[in-house]
Amino acid sequence: MTHALLAPLQDGLDALRRSSIRPADFSRQARAQQALLDALPPRYTEVLLDLLDRLESSALFAEESCSFSQAGLLDSLQLWLDKAAQQLRASAPT
Repeated sequence: MTHALLAPLQDGLDALRRSSIRPADFSRQARAQQALLDALPPRYTEVLLDLLDRLESSALFAEESCSFSQAGLLDSLQLWLDKAAQQLRASAPT
């Protein structure tokens, strides 16, 4: 089950995989999730921002250029979401 704070990003990533939104739109959406970023340790923000920068750069190149694999970045973003969900569950009050 997706944590409520992660739901907008998961929905956005799913839309990005379907090509329903552009990478820049997803990046803007992700960067605006301040409540989520505040709920996670600072290193999660650093990693997410790095992934978003790489995603935006990948949009400037062909689908599978030698430097940027958009599919690989989407997989990395999904992994980030999965790990963020684990972190949020672990830090939730019981």
